[in-house]
Amino acid sequence: MTLSQPALTRRIQKLEAVLGVLLFERTTRRVFLTAVGRDFLPCAKRLLDDLETSLLSVREIAERRSGLVSIACIPTAANYFLPDVMGQLAAEYTAIRFRILDAGANRVLQSVISCEVDFGITLLGENEPEATFEPLIKEPFYLACRRDHALAETDQVSWAEVAQNRLITVGRSSGNRLIMDLALAVAEIRLRPCYEVQHLSTSLGMVEAGLGIAALPRISLPADPHPFIAAIPLVQPTVSRTAGIVRVPKSTLSPAAEQFHTMLLSRWRSDR
Repeated sequence: MTLSQPALTRRIQKLEAVLGVLLFERTTRRVFLTAVGRDFLPCAKRLLDDLETSLLSVREIAERRSGLVSIACIPTAANYFLPDVMGQLAAEYTAIRFRILDAGANRVLQSVISCEVDFGITLLGENEPEATFEPLIKEPFYLACRRDHALAETDQVSWAEVAQNRLITVGRSSGNRLIMDLALAVAEIRLRPCYEVQHLSTSLGMVEAGLGIAALPRISLPADPHPFIAAIPLVQPTVSRTAGIVRVPKSTLSPAAEQFHTMLLSRWRSDR
């Protein structure tokens, strides 16, 4: 934007009127800074520099070259799914930062409702009027056991067989435990775990140590063949969970968060 000389003069005069001092001395021959004007000049330059920097930063955020993506996520997705998508976004936009809150399903939901994060990745649960749930993937539960276990060479394992073995499971406060208990109650199968833990990753470590077997959602298992742990489909009944993105209705995401949201949708749905 270019200002004409009269327009620039009027703006300077308005500034002088607001400040209550003269910044320029004016004669018929020339215009020069007053003593106050000379003192104010470095401040004015810094203000303009700061404004330009701020505008450039806003432009970078709008173009997704920088910004903060804040997500709440259940640990299984945080461990085995998020890193790959985060790496893809970081490779394209190197100045983008991430803040990940890995927590249980209830904590994820509450952090979204309180606007602590941009959005969350959690399990399908009870309807929550303050949030929307967008299903992404329905995944079955698998049996995890050591490769030297008697069940390791079978093509599938029934839940009745699981109940006859030393079982490692998550506590009753876990969304995964609730899903299993509800599904098995219909089939009149009751689990009697020998070990209860708080995190699925802990149960995997205990399986590897030979302490027992565990029932886990497929995404919580390593993507590549594990040297010590076998993963076998669980049947009779088939138990599954639905995971997806939870958001506050009509919330507006930052450009960086919107881009990450789009990548998650594309990647997770491509794996269905």
